[in-house]
Amino acid sequence: MVVMTNHPVTNFPDTNLPDTNRPATNRPLPSVTVLGLGSMGQALAGAFLDAGHRTTIWNRSDGKGDGLVARGAVRAATPAEAVRASDVVVVCVVDYDAAQAVLDRAAGDLPGRLLVNLTSDTPERARAAAAWAERTGVDYLDGAVMVPVPVIGTPDALIFYSGTRSAYEKYGTTLEALGGRSAYVGEDHGLAAVYDLSILDFFWTAMHGLVHGMALAGKEGVRAADLVPYLKANVDLLASVVDGTAADVDESRYPGEMDNLAMEAEGIEHIVRAAEHRGLDTSALRGVLTAARRAIDLGHGADTWSSTVEGIRNPV
Repeated sequence: MVVMTNHPVTNFPDTNLPDTNRPATNRPLPSVTVLGLGSMGQALAGAFLDAGHRTTIWNRSDGKGDGLVARGAVRAATPAEAVRASDVVVVCVVDYDAAQAVLDRAAGDLPGRLLVNLTSDTPERARAAAAWAERTGVDYLDGAVMVPVPVIGTPDALIFYSGTRSAYEKYGTTLEALGGRSAYVGEDHGLAAVYDLSILDFFWTAMHGLVHGMALAGKEGVRAADLVPYLKANVDLLASVVDGTAADVDESRYPGEMDNLAMEAEGIEHIVRAAEHRGLDTSALRGVLTAARRAIDLGHGADTWSSTVEGIRNPV
């Protein structure tokens, strides 16, 4: 889950399923319950209210949700009462252990409803939660929120969903209240977490590189702001190679006619040496160099950077 308040909205691809279930105007909208009223949970409940859904809320501790109640939400005294109130139950708490503790208190009231878990975790935890939901007799979608709180409920908000396809098709329009770029990624309940972790793997590694590069320049008296136009151009360059890199990785072919890994590794070595000379931490940068050297040892010195995936997949 992304919670950075200064995270820029990305133009993610539109991967929604075709909307074939938009309710007729004379039919009531599905009712929704939100369990957990942290900053994200409150934003989710607010988005449902804004879309016209009858919304019930519950939080483990008192003192949260007064603003939602003032806008029309109904506060439940227990998780079971909250679940009984709605067709769709959304849980968004700190982790899966907390989510399970809440859901265990309402397990007998969940059958016949859709449970949507927007508590980010690993694919393994998502699949375990899905197995519990199946034993409980409830349709289950696992989800991952990919935008910060202020973006929830806007056309730019991306949320991944995976799990029971028929449930997503039935309630997809309801879930669109949370974000205009809701994306269903497959029946495997772990897939939303796979997409979440993979994209954030890239994001946080890139954020580290951004800050590290600014720190390196700063050691020579260059302001981070002075790098901005050149960094943005570099981001554009990176965007231009995403499609080709994906094809290389999927097809396990790494043509290095235009550049090669051995040359690129030497360039990274120069950056590491310069950074260490200036007293900077280089643990992550040395990890990048290690990945390049490992691929070279596997025989990919004449291939392109994409070949480092071979050593990442098999690090021993």
